[in-house]
Amino acid sequence: MSRIGRLPIAIPAGVTVTVDEKNLVTVKGPKGENSYQANAAMKIAVEGAQITVTRPNDLNESRALHGLTRTLIANMIHGVSEGYSKTLVIEGVGYRATKDGKKLVMNLGYSHQVIIPEIDGITIDVPNANKIVINGYDKQVVGQFAAEVREKRPPEPYKGKGIRYEGEYIIRKEGKAGKGKK
Repeated sequence: MSRIGRLPIAIPAGVTVTVDEKNLVTVKGPKGENSYQANAAMKIAVEGAQITVTRPNDLNESRALHGLTRTLIANMIHGVSEGYSKTLVIEGVGYRATKDGKKLVMNLGYSHQVIIPEIDGITIDVPNANKIVINGYDKQVVGQFAAEVREKRPPEPYKGKGIRYEGEYIIRKEGKAGKGKK
């Protein structure tokens, strides 16, 4: 039995979960609504304030889908009740970010400003010029949007300039070996 798949999922107060006959799981909560089409072989049961996921047999495909299905449902419940957030840090002289209405405007050393509009399900906060906080109820959308923002100027290994995740460690490289020698 899968160690992750066999664990029940607790449903917090204020969150409603429905599963139809085709295994479409719909989760509604204070932050939003999310749905997931689970594999037809998985058995998803809502019993009171808990959800259990069981598999029909021990085939490799069923074993793989068991833990995956349980984790995706747990992520949806966490997202609509508490939400997800990613923090990006901008490093570099003259590199900064501002928020203009529903757009993120960044100066990243290019000859032009980089402008990224907010998408549905995402909110962008800029607490200071060097920090971007991306919030949302869907873990996959928040992670993908953060990756797309980081992609505009990934951190470089010599000076560490660029956009990185908070807590991300950039391995620094040494400069030219002959620098300073004649």
